[in-house]
Amino acid sequence: MSLTVKDKTRVRLVFLGAAGVGKTALIHRFLQDTFEVKHRRTVEELHSREYEVDTGVKIIVEILDTSGSYSFPAMRKLSIQSGDAFALVYAVDDPPSLEAVKSLRDEILEVKGDKEAAIVVVGNKTDREAERSVSHKETLATVELDWNHSYVEASAKQNANVLEVFRELLQQAHLPSRLSPALRRRRETIPKDRSVRPPMNKTNSCVVS
Repeated sequence: MSLTVKDKTRVRLVFLGAAGVGKTALIHRFLQDTFEVKHRRTVEELHSREYEVDTGVKIIVEILDTSGSYSFPAMRKLSIQSGDAFALVYAVDDPPSLEAVKSLRDEILEVKGDKEAAIVVVGNKTDREAERSVSHKETLATVELDWNHSYVEASAKQNANVLEVFRELLQQAHLPSRLSPALRRRRETIPKDRSVRPPMNKTNSCVVS
């Protein structure tokens, strides 16, 4: 997929994953810097924000929060068809949710007909390290070496690497690296060693209207 500002000024990021893995929590942490302890079932929610690049061009970034239920296959297919970049979310304490990610990846490649689809795999709930049952090392190798996708572990609860998830998605969507001066400064603080990813705070990270 080739995408530049001239080609498109509206981009859609789609969050997919099993129920309860924290898709909504990641989105709300990024957009509102809030976290709800109680799980709330999502059918489908679309969030829209405006970003400004250094040239003054305005880009609309849509974030689609999908249902974790597999009872809506037609809706999921439409979500995939409309997406430009995808966050496939699983929970590090829930092995079946990683299996769901593998199935969703296959579906994205089938629907898009593109082996180079823009996908970021997200291992959420790292705050539950004591209950971890999905290997970081093995999953990292599978995602980055076998699948050739980006991989980020995060915690919506602790606000760890949430900005990194969205940074990777925007990068996968081929958006300009400088969405705003504030976000540019945050990007410059990210270590060159990608194995070291410190917790990041979303506050003042983008231009929102």
